[in-house]
Amino acid sequence: MTGVLTVVGLGPGDARWLTPAASAALAEATDLVGYGPYLDRAPERPGQRRHASDNRVEIDRARFALDLAAAGNRVAVVSGGDPGVFAMAAAVFEALEGGDPAWRAINIRVEPGVTAMLAAAARVGAPLGGDFCAMSLSDNLKPWEVIETRLRAALGADFVVALYNPISKARPWQLGRALALAAEFRHPATPVIMARAVGRADEGVRVVPLAQADAASADMSTLVMIGASTTRLIEREGAAPYVYTPRVYGVRP
Repeated sequence: MTGVLTVVGLGPGDARWLTPAASAALAEATDLVGYGPYLDRAPERPGQRRHASDNRVEIDRARFALDLAAAGNRVAVVSGGDPGVFAMAAAVFEALEGGDPAWRAINIRVEPGVTAMLAAAARVGAPLGGDFCAMSLSDNLKPWEVIETRLRAALGADFVVALYNPISKARPWQLGRALALAAEFRHPATPVIMARAVGRADEGVRVVPLAQADAASADMSTLVMIGASTTRLIEREGAAPYVYTPRVYGVRP
């Protein structure tokens, strides 16, 4: 009998942001598959098997999960944030398309989660109130030339731009380059949100003008959001400002 494979979004870290549907999928699974730190966030349940793997073996992990489901198990592949945003849902379908034809009979479901971009936006106000886009700065799966072309297009179109995977030890320069590109299209006072580990114990969220945005202050747990030309601050005495982008285009400070 063919089993079920559910790709589950765990959200950014706070257990209160895990949806009831995602919680139910985790509870019903016979097997949990995922990157070790994400598996650690899933509740332990008696009799449930857990299969941890490294962060950069997504396709192998997806194939393993598909094999488990094909054998009749109820499998939950865990993913941080939303599994459809630069995460495991796409890896599962990539493996499915190029893999064993028998896998196509598996009932595959995707349970959404709160992605880092939405969690970061909620912490500061409504910076995504107008048009926006999301990009990954990782060049592991696409060349930097493509990333830069897309980034220029997004900045030129005056989107708010949310940057995932902004920097790592192996990629120490990309965020600096992205901020330099932003400076070609945006005023130096444009708000930039540096949101690290939102929803976790070591959370840190800062709003800085583009001219003061420092790539060295980010890491792979940081979501960087560059405002549009219309993104505004509402200053507050003794508290951090609210950040929002008006719904009506052309409203500027």
